[in-house]
Amino acid sequence: MPGEEQDDKRSASRADQVRAAAAQAFEATAGQAGISRERAQGLADELASAAGRIRGALDEIRPATADEVRALRAELRALEARVARLETAAPARTRPRRRAPRPAA
Repeated sequence: MPGEEQDDKRSASRADQVRAAAAQAFEATAGQAGISRERAQGLADELASAAGRIRGALDEIRPATADEVRALRAELRALEARVARLETAAPARTRPRRRAPRPAA
């Protein structure tokens, strides 16, 4: 879907922004805290990964938008109409009676 590509790009750029900001913060304090550049980058990567997982979890539990609810209602009305047409068009069908097995001669 087109919106998903845009969301993925936004998500990636947000993750990159978080990673860059965290790396910058770690680098600024690396000399003071004795953290190596590699360790700072590792922590930044972990932070960005955690931020991505949190965003994904929030997306899964977010409530439906008004547009999504409208679309579901329209689909439900269409299905109700289809079922009604099928129920009125099909005559009441009865199963043919099974014949008793013939006794062996």
